[in-house]
Amino acid sequence: MRVLITGAGGFIGSHLAEMLARRGFQVRSMVEYSSDGNWGWLESSSLKSEMEVVSGDVRDPDFCLKAASGIDAIFHLAALIAIPYSYSSPQSYIDTNVTGTLNMLRAAIMHGCSRFLQTSTSEVYGSAITAPIEESHPLQPQSPYSASKIGADSIAMSYFHSFGLPVTVARPFNTFGPRQSARAVIPSIVSQIAAGAEVIEVGDLRPTRDFNFVTDTCNGFMKLLQEQGTVGEVIHFGSGREISIGELFQKIARLMKRDVSFHVDPERLRPEGSEVMRLLASNDKAFRLAGYTPEVGLEQGLEATIEWFLEPENLRHYKTGIYNV
Repeated sequence: MRVLITGAGGFIGSHLAEMLARRGFQVRSMVEYSSDGNWGWLESSSLKSEMEVVSGDVRDPDFCLKAASGIDAIFHLAALIAIPYSYSSPQSYIDTNVTGTLNMLRAAIMHGCSRFLQTSTSEVYGSAITAPIEESHPLQPQSPYSASKIGADSIAMSYFHSFGLPVTVARPFNTFGPRQSARAVIPSIVSQIAAGAEVIEVGDLRPTRDFNFVTDTCNGFMKLLQEQGTVGEVIHFGSGREISIGELFQKIARLMKRDVSFHVDPERLRPEGSEVMRLLASNDKAFRLAGYTPEVGLEQGLEATIEWFLEPENLRHYKTGIYNV
């Protein structure tokens, strides 16, 4: 099968591209254009020679149309994802997340793609009203980022209902693992400790999250591709467990064997009314329709992530002394 992955130079996208290449798929990896030809995390991948890499921008409809030529299935992961930056630059989130998704949907229709997997986020739910969160939970846009992803998911599902495009919305909860950017809480804490900091800068420690290791999220994508019964559906990928950020901080410090303290940085706090206080996934639908169950426990995933960050070659990609918006 010939597959296109948008956002393939990013965290989840690079892991997914490698997984698909290992399993014998013909992989076309779309990465964001840069003048120096950098392919993001695929730059250092041992499997980059096993895939075709194309550079461009999902905001460009002509490029999207060209990139989707000859493709059977599209994994659409390209997006702006940092919540804090969406407060100061909401237009860019609409342009990339909503219009970019529309461009890829149009390209999929034009080329007769047999599957379109839209990547969503648990942030669309806002703070849980009921938990575990099922796919029928109300959508609550508590940040411009969340609103842009609700819009992207909606336009994707409209192409299923209006034009018969075989769309599935994959809704991962908090994916973590090697290569994740420091705008996320786990790499932020781990990278600061790995760099030798004794006082770790953090945001709100009260919220709870459902953390899912990156290989489990990628395996979920694979199962959606294989199961026709998931077409026209929204499907969760989570661990089914929750932990507060404060408890997570203590667990990471213990695993890294470091006696560190924390400082709540006001700059890292979301505006009042925007913080999502609780996220906990129900995987019932994913198991029922696709046979999905997560395999990597939180502690096991954290150990693998910490090991990766402790490699100097990996840590050098992170500016641990500044706040990554």
